[in-house]
Amino acid sequence: MARIAGTGDAALRAVAPRAATLVYRALHADIVSLCLKPGEPLHDRELETRFGVSRTPIREAILRLADEKLVDIFPQSGTFVSRIPVRVLFEAILIRKALEETTVRLALEAGTRERFDVLEANLGALEAAARAQNRPLFHELDTAFHEEISHIAGFPGIWDAIQQVKVQIDRYRLLTLPEEGRLSRVVEEHAAVLAALRQGDADAAVGAMGHHLGQMLGELKDRGRLDPDHFIDDDADGAADRLTVASTRTSSHAH
Repeated sequence: MARIAGTGDAALRAVAPRAATLVYRALHADIVSLCLKPGEPLHDRELETRFGVSRTPIREAILRLADEKLVDIFPQSGTFVSRIPVRVLFEAILIRKALEETTVRLALEAGTRERFDVLEANLGALEAAARAQNRPLFHELDTAFHEEISHIAGFPGIWDAIQQVKVQIDRYRLLTLPEEGRLSRVVEEHAAVLAALRQGDADAAVGAMGHHLGQMLGELKDRGRLDPDHFIDDDADGAADRLTVASTRTSSHAH
């Protein structure tokens, strides 16, 4: 990756807070996109060379990532990309599911044919990315579909809240995209959401969105198919199972 540049290394070192932000953003993107794998070590000297900055902005960026549970710092051992915490992931899925069930209902009430046409164009691009097996582009378009629904609803602030909780979801989703049939299934689920919106069927739209996001809860219980070293089981008391059951009951009562 290219060094952070634009005003020269000396200027970046003189503006450590700005350099720290640039390093944070780059590492955050690498961790979420799985360019940096769970458990992978992060060495200060290598990062200093990569970004062309001193140790101070590197450490500031690392501390910020640690606050977000994206890296683990062990004073005697080093700094490592965090494994995906199972309980946190369950909670994030439930929060996102609840928020997006709300936004899709609001989008149906506020949407127009033209706004739904934007979703249709996104769906077409998503299908093309699936055929090409372009998983990075597929993930980008997937995210854009959900973001557009929040904007159609007229509450972009809800999407801001979703972004804060979906970091671990994104890491998990990117781990699962290579699975057989995954891309085509996501396309079908998005198509079901869009069809319900065009038909003006609020319950169907909420149900389709709930199914699309909620099925990850069941999949997580069968995560043995994935590399176990990518996860940390922080759910010794079985809270994730209780959350899944509660979510299923809530959804069945609502629909």
